[in-house]
Amino acid sequence: MLSISRSCLRGIYSCHWNSQNRRPNRACCWLSFLSFVSILALSWMYVCFIAFNDHNDVNWHAFRTLKKWVNWYMIVMVVSAVLATYCLLLLVFGLLHLAVREPLDLHWLHKVFLFLGLLTVTLGTAGFCKEWIEEWQTVYMSFQATAPFLQLGAVVALTLISWLVFQSHHTAQTAASKVFIMLTFLVVSAAVLLCPLAICSPCIANNLPPKPALVGHRGAPMLAPENTMMSFRKSMECGVVAFETDVQLSKDMKPFLMHDNGPSFLLRTTDVKEKFLGRDADMHANFTLQELQTLNAGEWFVRTDPFQSVSSLSKEEKREANNQTVPSLSDLLVMAKKYNVSLIFDLKNEKNSTGFHNSDSYYTAETIEKSGISPDKIWWLPPEYRHDVRKVTPGLKQVYNNVQEMYADGGSFLNMKYSFLSTLEISELRKNNVSVNLWVVNERWLFSLLWCSGASSVTTNACHILKSMSKPDWHLEPNMYMGIWISADVMSLLLMFGLFLWQRRRNHVFHQNTSERSVPLLPR
Repeated sequence: MLSISRSCLRGIYSCHWNSQNRRPNRACCWLSFLSFVSILALSWMYVCFIAFNDHNDVNWHAFRTLKKWVNWYMIVMVVSAVLATYCLLLLVFGLLHLAVREPLDLHWLHKVFLFLGLLTVTLGTAGFCKEWIEEWQTVYMSFQATAPFLQLGAVVALTLISWLVFQSHHTAQTAASKVFIMLTFLVVSAAVLLCPLAICSPCIANNLPPKPALVGHRGAPMLAPENTMMSFRKSMECGVVAFETDVQLSKDMKPFLMHDNGPSFLLRTTDVKEKFLGRDADMHANFTLQELQTLNAGEWFVRTDPFQSVSSLSKEEKREANNQTVPSLSDLLVMAKKYNVSLIFDLKNEKNSTGFHNSDSYYTAETIEKSGISPDKIWWLPPEYRHDVRKVTPGLKQVYNNVQEMYADGGSFLNMKYSFLSTLEISELRKNNVSVNLWVVNERWLFSLLWCSGASSVTTNACHILKSMSKPDWHLEPNMYMGIWISADVMSLLLMFGLFLWQRRRNHVFHQNTSERSVPLLPR
């Protein structure tokens, strides 16, 4: 059985199924390179996992360039997962080679794949830095949630590989090599075992702030086509306190709901190509509200499945999604008024207006006034004509996307991207009685972190997922975390000390047996 296992190890790592007597050149260098690429691939996989919260942004920007909807981010995730799995498995086989003292002879095909993996990670990182650099702040934030658990994982990994380190120490030929190996290992061990002293996470606390309220981003776009009445109804079932949407003006100056703007603004979410031949590249001002409401605004959702969630819908829900139209702002105001839900929105083309009375703000404020909805249910976000809007529709709840502007205007309601504020800044703002809404928060780990930080509310695509959370996923009381940390460190140290003694004894027995076999037999 042992010989078969050794043969399999050799076959997978070096494609030599029979025992090799020769010592391959630069075998340790290739193992070091394999370790380096494995760490990079695993780190890149972590980055992709953390950035998944905003993956729809990547797909949307790709659509604007290619005019075709493809879930590019999922392709990147799959490739990254395959690469990380391949490198880690190959590294495990390499370490097992060392453990059973088989010669390391990495096959040339593995070497090619490793270079391709390194190139893939390098290009991915370069693209990330060039096109999506703000996402590094999300990665930085993630460590506040995951660092305590990553440290525990690092302790386990350190304990597992310690026996290989001790084996290398005992088999080293010179005293200098022995000292270097052990000194390096002790430094790394100290860093891993003591790093909780430097970990600062709002989720390691005794007192937990109230759960943030939920705001439906374009409704509930994981459960229904975005910015449709079905989507807003679905978000209402999640218990959202507000609808978030995007408002544009039609040719006949009627506000309607649509996120995409500019040329081809209808191409992604409607059947404009089939319904209005040759007009799919037109601007919003080229369509009347009546024309817009003849378009199908839901079939694309069932067909493209942008969030891989269509399979969770019933046949009736799919049929309903397939028959959605482009709603007007008046339609949504009726629903918000009926169910006492607030409304926050962006005006997509406000910067193109030439004056307040010709602006989207004016017609939107006029529509809100006519709807009869309570003014305090409108969270007014667009900054361009804020003071003019106050005169037309007083009593609106003013919301700001800039801290300095908010304080200068005497406001107390902030709406910002989640990564634009640190967890400490969120906590300080809440202490000053400032309401903080953060967008767009879809992943449980991120919602947990912002919950621990004290955010008032979050805008989300995943209201049905966040609604079900009764407590943050990453919350630990300080005493409990300290107990886990110290217990894990002590167990690790005891195991490593035992492995060190075992390897020392094993090496002594090995050398003793070698010496006995090398002693020549004396003639009688």
